[in-house]
Amino acid sequence: MNAPSAEELTRKKCVPCEGGVPTLEPAEVDALLRNLPGWATSENGQRIRREWRARNFMAAMDFFNKVAALAEEEGHHPDLHLVGYRDVTVEVWTHAIGGLSENDFILAAKIDAIPIAEKKNCNRSVP
Repeated sequence: MNAPSAEELTRKKCVPCEGGVPTLEPAEVDALLRNLPGWATSENGQRIRREWRARNFMAAMDFFNKVAALAEEEGHHPDLHLVGYRDVTVEVWTHAIGGLSENDFILAAKIDAIPIAEKKNCNRSVP
């Protein structure tokens, strides 16, 4: 399968789905994931997810607000998880079909384009 690149996915629009379409085959999912670094399957391949560590609580909430606005615009809504005040996880799947469709990868690519102030590793030496 020749999967669309992340850039190609961001130019697409999520299409309304009320069910009745098949979920993507595992090979299709794998091909699409190769173009979305950081995303992986979860829930036995029925969902995709990505994790970030925001710089602080407000950076995490700012990111969630931007994801929420995008999701509303696309008509495709992910699950948003915040743990430990800055550990952010976004999980996407097409609820109406109980699995993955191209919409999920379109939304994931667009989420990747949203900036998040991430926690930087502290590598300073202690005297």
